[in-house]
Amino acid sequence: MTTATPTAFQRLKRMSLISQIAIGLVLGVVLALVAPGATGSVALLGDIFITALKAVAPVLVFVLVTAAIAGHKRGQPTHIRPVLMLYLLGTFAAALVAVMASFAFPTTLVLDTAAASGNPPSSIIGVLRNLLLSAVSNPVKALMEANFIGILAWAIALGIALRHASESTRTVLNDAANAVSWVVGVVIRFAPIGIFGLVAATLGDSGFDALIGYGRLLLIIVGCMLFVALVVNPAFVFWKLRCNPYPLVFTCLRESAITAFFTRSSAANIPVNMALCKRLGLHEDTYSISIPLGATINMAGAAITISVMTLAATHTLGIPVDMPTAVLLCIVSSLAAAGVSGVAGGSLLLIPMACALFGIEADVAMQVVAIGFVISVVQDSAETALNSSTDVLFTAAACAAESGEPLNLERV
Repeated sequence: MTTATPTAFQRLKRMSLISQIAIGLVLGVVLALVAPGATGSVALLGDIFITALKAVAPVLVFVLVTAAIAGHKRGQPTHIRPVLMLYLLGTFAAALVAVMASFAFPTTLVLDTAAASGNPPSSIIGVLRNLLLSAVSNPVKALMEANFIGILAWAIALGIALRHASESTRTVLNDAANAVSWVVGVVIRFAPIGIFGLVAATLGDSGFDALIGYGRLLLIIVGCMLFVALVVNPAFVFWKLRCNPYPLVFTCLRESAITAFFTRSSAANIPVNMALCKRLGLHEDTYSISIPLGATINMAGAAITISVMTLAATHTLGIPVDMPTAVLLCIVSSLAAAGVSGVAGGSLLLIPMACALFGIEADVAMQVVAIGFVISVVQDSAETALNSSTDVLFTAAACAAESGEPLNLERV
């Protein structure tokens, strides 16, 4: 009995999302080269994709943050605290590296700034004023206007209040979070079609000079991630262990980062990291908590993406950014990164939250998100590799520092 040969559509459907996005990117470039006059007819595909992202992103942030805080379990072992401290410091340091790189190598994007309106804040005082007013905005209005600062504030407040709710209520919240994540996953599955329309329309209108800006943006993001992986993280490990950190760093990169690069999911890489921790001989009560927790909140790569993309938008719009405001961006990026969803490209959906600090309209911010999906073929893979490998690295460093015993890397 012969097996039917899969059709081209079936083979395409079986491909990973990253492969489909790459195909959409290539097809968009080809269309702009072959028939630049026809790119306007496919621009609608990109517009639909951006509109869908705008619709789902506010609900995503609100539901996920509320459910995460409400479902937080009390009584975690105290020996997890050194790992959590490294997670927080590492994420903030990554955001700081991204801000410094963005100042050193300013990048502009090709954006439709007709949607931009209002006067951006000119100092840290104006930023803080807008931040406070946004935080106390009506929650329904915040959702309708995609006011991510207000959404985050209300989600945190409700999450804390609902920690005292019944178990069934928290189960409903978790089910709602899973449902919203599923909807986001469906939207993301249409990313290849949206990217096809966006790339074709952008190149048709602006020419191939736009790709140069994307390439420069990607180099800055990946360069920051490499710097964090090879310089910043080893510095934290040396601070904890007072010995050469690079054997452990390269072990984590080899055993965890490579797998995470191709799976593009910190959650999917949890079993890999747990097995690596076991081979390293780490304290089981520690890594059984820190690894799953790190896959949720230890997001140095996401902090880099959010910071670089946001500052690229400010450079494009001519918005001045002083150092105090940049530090505030690092804090916001770090907090936003901890709330990144598990879906591919989750960090990109939180860029509007950081853009809101500078008075950038949601329409413009979602264009930046769309550009992020164009470069996500490499960006998201590198981001996940950094995030996931850092989970093991910081867990191992904290465990070794607490026990006072050197790590035996020969068992790996």
